[in-house]
Amino acid sequence: MKASVSGDVWTAPALRAEIEAFIAAHHTVALATVAEDGSAHAASLLYVPDGLNLLWTSDRASRHSQHLEARRRVTATIAPDYSDFAAIRGVQIAGEAERLSGVIDIARACALLTARYAFLAQLAGAPAALRAAWDKASFYRLRPSRITLIDNTKGFGHKATLLVSADGSGTLG
Repeated sequence: MKASVSGDVWTAPALRAEIEAFIAAHHTVALATVAEDGSAHAASLLYVPDGLNLLWTSDRASRHSQHLEARRRVTATIAPDYSDFAAIRGVQIAGEAERLSGVIDIARACALLTARYAFLAQLAGAPAALRAAWDKASFYRLRPSRITLIDNTKGFGHKATLLVSADGSGTLG
């Protein structure tokens, strides 16, 4: 269901609802990180939304996880594959990502991911190597500070930006 707009102008709650619906409808985020030497890296990750936040699990030794230990600022995009330029929709996200350390945060992330991805719940019966990889995985959260909705169905290059404050509320940008 589309959020309502007045003409070409979104209200912050309507834009937030549209962004949350878009994020919930998709499963893969391209996360861009930067190493200490300034080199960039992008990784495609399965995620679960938690409001406007994104949660995922990764090996702490992966390149993107190592980058997050040094630099929390990241960008990300969620966009399905389109063959029709006029149909392109997606979100561009800027914010900070962190490895979760609190028991409650980790348990919540694990529960949300397991609920969304049935194969994770089946890991108990998986081969030992796969179970071991899951057991040592870390959980991460991306807290957005800015999310831009791209929607070419409303016209070439149509964009609407939500600025997200530390308390999770949003205003138009």
